[in-house]
Amino acid sequence: GRALVSVMAPLPGRAITWVDTGPERFPDEVPEGVEVVTAADPARLAAHAPGDAVHLVLTYSHALDLALCDALLRRGFGWAGLIGSATKWARFRRRLAEAGHPDAQISRIRCPIGDKSLGKHPQAIAVGVAAALMRETAQQDALKDKIA
Repeated sequence: GRALVSVMAPLPGRAITWVDTGPERFPDEVPEGVEVVTAADPARLAAHAPGDAVHLVLTYSHALDLALCDALLRRGFGWAGLIGSATKWARFRRRLAEAGHPDAQISRIRCPIGDKSLGKHPQAIAVGVAAALMRETAQQDALKDKIA
């Protein structure tokens, strides 16, 4: 989360809300324009997010990750990504399907995120995720321009 916020915060046109379970998880200095929110149960916040929001699930807990994915699927989102392995994602897909989510909706969550060729260092993952988000935004903008 820290690495991704440090990469994304300077980019123009982004409103970043950084959610975590404890205030001690945030650095002493948060980049300008980043809102920090402490929530004991971050999944409950999904209901309050804009329907077209981008969500990145990067927690320390598989149980919390799954709860967030479930909440996001119930709420709807513009784009969602989950950090994790292909094995973790296969397990999550099965559990989300068991929770009643259609496969087409589950498939909207991108997992794993990042670019494996860049490595597993947090900054490398952040660069890969930021690049993917920038590509996605550019593609959506191009599609909007075609429609207009």
